[in-house]
Amino acid sequence: MLAWTPDAVVFDCDGTLMDTERNWQDARELTLRDHGLRAAPGFAERAKGVHYTECGQLMADEAGRPDLAEELTGALLDHFRALVAENAATMPGAAELVRRAAAFAPLAVASNCPADVVETCLSAAGLLSFFDHLVVPDDGVRPKPAPDVYLTAARLCGAAPERCLAVEDSACGVQAARRAGLRILGVGPWPGNRVVGDVDLWVDRLDDRDVTAWAERRAARTHPH
Repeated sequence: MLAWTPDAVVFDCDGTLMDTERNWQDARELTLRDHGLRAAPGFAERAKGVHYTECGQLMADEAGRPDLAEELTGALLDHFRALVAENAATMPGAAELVRRAAAFAPLAVASNCPADVVETCLSAAGLLSFFDHLVVPDDGVRPKPAPDVYLTAARLCGAAPERCLAVEDSACGVQAARRAGLRILGVGPWPGNRVVGDVDLWVDRLDDRDVTAWAERRAARTHPH
């Protein structure tokens, strides 16, 4: 991957660009507590990266209260929005990589979050203007792990999927990008060999030295001094 220049770069938002995965975790815990419910062991990992409506259904099913799915989903999103408004922070190296990548390729976001949440996060971080397109699930676009958000982002950027780079932190997102045919830069704590086997490169942080040098070289070729 480090010898390649993509025609477009598509970023996940939660946990990749924005340090919001902890907000989702807190929102899940608050929602369950408010309803007097408890999550089963390993719930946080099963819920990571999934669409918030599916997360609400998962909470309800695992608590033995499938009838509460819609109520839990609404409460989850309300808690998350409030937590993000209090503290919207970027992941290490994310802002720098976005700025460098924008110098050599069109950028898009492919997220399972609602559009207003993505816009609020990126705006607070000063990154919204770098993105040409924001793609989230809607009536015609299924959430990850379906490939739809990545296929749509590639199309809007005018690039073939195999010529696009996805930047992802979750198994759910990696699965979506792989199904869409994008190459993948994975980021975060080591997720295990199964997930890493589906990516082109896995790094702990986006300010990884090799990734930074890769982006700088491509930006310099596009805008030589």
